[in-house]
Amino acid sequence: MYLNQQEIQAKLDKSFDNFVDYVNTLPDHRFTASPYGKWSAGQQLDHLIKSVRPVCSALGYPKFTLRCFGVSQRPSRSYDELVQQYQEQLAAGATTTVPYQPAVIYSGQRQALIHSFIGQKYRLKEKLRSWTESDLDKYRLPHPMLGKLTVRETLYLMAHHNEHHLEKLKYQEQHAHAWENQLQQLIF
Repeated sequence: MYLNQQEIQAKLDKSFDNFVDYVNTLPDHRFTASPYGKWSAGQQLDHLIKSVRPVCSALGYPKFTLRCFGVSQRPSRSYDELVQQYQEQLAAGATTTVPYQPAVIYSGQRQALIHSFIGQKYRLKEKLRSWTESDLDKYRLPHPMLGKLTVRETLYLMAHHNEHHLEKLKYQEQHAHAWENQLQQLIF
């Protein structure tokens, strides 16, 4: 599925909003607890902010400066192709690089993190307005796991990345009783 700019924007909006809506439903201990050594909801939110921030910045650079990453000699892959490649990398054991790893997060940071995440969404929307459809396929940005992606592919990945982490949170919550018992055993 090849998405145009409006479709990408709608997908980004939905992925950001769904993540925030879900995080807002979690009690404080679920926001901060790290079940089974996995990232807490707060840490996943911090990771998503760290992931989107450089993309927002890059979209605001003069386009000629992005030529340092080369210009694409091929059309952008479809959303589905890019998601498949990302999932294959994860299945092969790829993990996040150090700059994108989250810090320890406390419940008192929730509102500031949500505010920052929503701010990045609006910043991304604003930056995207100055891009043409052809520019989205021409310019490339580096990705630590997938190499150089067109800007269109990068935006696809941003939307999917939010969805991927939301699914991880939902999975953790479905199995919450087991890790909640572990948490209680540690406390008491």
